[in-house]
Amino acid sequence: MSVLHQLLKKYWGYENFRPFQQEIIEAIVSGNDVLGLLPTGGGKSLCYQLPALALDGCCLVISPLIALMQDQIQRLNALQISAVHIHSGMTTEAVSHILDQVAEGAFKLLYVSPERLQTRTFLSELEGLKISFIAVDEAHCISQWGYDFRPDYLKIASLRNIHPHIPILALTATATLEVQLDIQQHLCLNRARVYKQSFKRENIFYATFYCESKPSEVVRLLKKNIGCSIVYCRSRKQTEVIAKHLQDFEISAACYHAGMSKERREDIQSKWMNNIVDTVVATIAFGMGIDKADVRTVIHYDAPESIEAYYQEAGRAGRDHKPSKAFVLYNSTDLKRLKDSGLERFPSEDFLRLVYQSICEHFQIPTGSNPNKYFDFDLTTFCTHFKLPAVATHNALRLLEQEELWTISDAVFHPATIYFTVDREVLFDLEKTHHHLHWVAIHLLRLYGSLFYYPTPIRLSVIAQHLKLKISDLERCLFQLHQMQILEYIQPKDCAQIHFHHTRADSQYLIIDLNRINTLRKKHNERVWAMVHLLEESENCREKMVLQYFGEAVQADCLHCDNCQKKHAIIPTVTEAENQMRQLLATPQTIFTLTEDVTSDVAEQRMQIIRTWLDKGIVIKNVKGFIELAYRPT
Repeated sequence: MSVLHQLLKKYWGYENFRPFQQEIIEAIVSGNDVLGLLPTGGGKSLCYQLPALALDGCCLVISPLIALMQDQIQRLNALQISAVHIHSGMTTEAVSHILDQVAEGAFKLLYVSPERLQTRTFLSELEGLKISFIAVDEAHCISQWGYDFRPDYLKIASLRNIHPHIPILALTATATLEVQLDIQQHLCLNRARVYKQSFKRENIFYATFYCESKPSEVVRLLKKNIGCSIVYCRSRKQTEVIAKHLQDFEISAACYHAGMSKERREDIQSKWMNNIVDTVVATIAFGMGIDKADVRTVIHYDAPESIEAYYQEAGRAGRDHKPSKAFVLYNSTDLKRLKDSGLERFPSEDFLRLVYQSICEHFQIPTGSNPNKYFDFDLTTFCTHFKLPAVATHNALRLLEQEELWTISDAVFHPATIYFTVDREVLFDLEKTHHHLHWVAIHLLRLYGSLFYYPTPIRLSVIAQHLKLKISDLERCLFQLHQMQILEYIQPKDCAQIHFHHTRADSQYLIIDLNRINTLRKKHNERVWAMVHLLEESENCREKMVLQYFGEAVQADCLHCDNCQKKHAIIPTVTEAENQMRQLLATPQTIFTLTEDVTSDVAEQRMQIIRTWLDKGIVIKNVKGFIELAYRPT
């Protein structure tokens, strides 16, 4: 058994690699630059986690989402693999301590967010570290022509100046041919080995449904397709409304979005992971980095804006390779929203300048100054105060981020941190004047031995339980110690941050690259039209359309998407369908029972008969909402 297989078995318990994993790992271990394109659920993270164990030094992992980093760190630590992450919001002391530990060989993987590469101190300290290789997760973010461009990714190539001879591994699940070339160019990959697994997911059934009544359709689909499911919605409010609607129809469902407390989100995710709750109704960030193999159904309640986004989110179904389904519901409102999305996604120049001016006023940044610091930021509060539309403002902030004016980090939970600012002698003197506070301080030191050396994350609930105090009483003690300058106490928070890292300009003279924005708008519109075509196509194989979009030459139809099934389905004649309907209506029925367990074409045929019969008075809708014959044969 090879060393790589031994590591795979020891830490992950697997006997064999998934397709292309071994080739990618062997190429990195041999010192080659690599571009790996693996579909969602294809095991991308293993491609850098395992070689990190096989090589001397520490693997530097660049990842865009803090929540994903935190999730991976927890999993690696549970496997007894030493890993740590550095993200926005950490103090200079905490970062320095982590880098010191990396230098001493304490960690095999160091995760960082890309904006950290703008910090001179971090880059200078990186020079002294033994880096085995650099792994770039979600590498498509480096391409401004991609659907999720993040300008900080362009700074990754500067690492070549610090460590010119170490290999780079770029990984992504969604990249067109144009984006693949961008990745190789902007990362300065040297004669990269490219490993590309087909985007084909043979176990996933793709289907789109045009429906004006989405609530009833999502109930029908979930009643028909039993098992673990995700329903994606565009807004937080909508997740709450749809989850309640599903519960009213006795479907095990819960909503999940960033506006909920961390404890509530963790509770819902845990219940879903353990199959206590069947369906999570969530915004699109849910599912990223979650390793749940038995998701049977993914439903997009609102049509996504690109095939890339749809493919990535639909790919969260069927990771166990068992038959699974990915549905998109859409109607005329969705089509209009998609076709108009370029205007909302790319606001006017005047609006961009207004948002810039408002941000500077919000954080009280005077013209000519460069704060170069992180600010806690809540979009809802900001928009309410300045009377700005939320969606357009969010898009304006992202566009201005791409102009390299600031960096926006996603909302993530930061635990409370403390460290003592006095020596032990002062702490001992505290016992004479404030016995209770001294008692709290001593117990803190017993629980966390590092408090004299660097800021340390703490768990208030654990400390409160240990001291037999209420959390509110513990916080009151910590505030007192903070006010007495005995320790530095930073409260827990769960919010986004803006890193303002340029010299503030007068908004009317702010330089904005409008040509670039116009080109981005054009590329966005091309992606939208490709998505609209995928939604409205009623004959050609839907999976083939997805694969061709990603540049794969495909000849054969998949034979299992909705369009392929329609080609081979036998649709009853109108007379046959009406006779079937009369038999079904021997007793009153719901719309759901009349249209379940049939193809979408047959379901639509039956709906048309119901509408016609309602108009003619052949059937009625009774007080319970059931459809029944107006005149029953005697």
